[in-house]
Amino acid sequence: MKAKLGVTQAHPSGSSVAPAAAPDEDEVFEMANLSSARTGIDGIVFVSTQIGRHGPRVKYYLRAGRSQPSFSVSVGDEPKVLANSLPQPVVNRMAPKVFEWVKLNRAALLEFWNHGDSWLDEQVTAFKERLVKLPG
Repeated sequence: MKAKLGVTQAHPSGSSVAPAAAPDEDEVFEMANLSSARTGIDGIVFVSTQIGRHGPRVKYYLRAGRSQPSFSVSVGDEPKVLANSLPQPVVNRMAPKVFEWVKLNRAALLEFWNHGDSWLDEQVTAFKERLVKLPG
């Protein structure tokens, strides 16, 4: 297993939304909790390589931590909320910002989702550095 600065190798347990099928117990994924300094969004955007059998997505948290409430957003041409455990007013306020950020970074997010689990530290760092931050 590779050690990566700023990226954690983790088991996908503790998710607020159960995957369609339980992942293999030895399954490992790469993830990063991105702060507003990286995204331009108040809060934390969780990005990862493929987890379980669902499609590409990111998660938004007010505070980092797998036990924290969040909402998941699809990574696609027209992002949408897929699952939510945050109060609806928070989702209504923050989802449009997450949608905009996902649209700006769609290609990079899909590349990380599909191939990031085999990347070296330099590739992960380059991925994070090329993410586009929302203005203002």
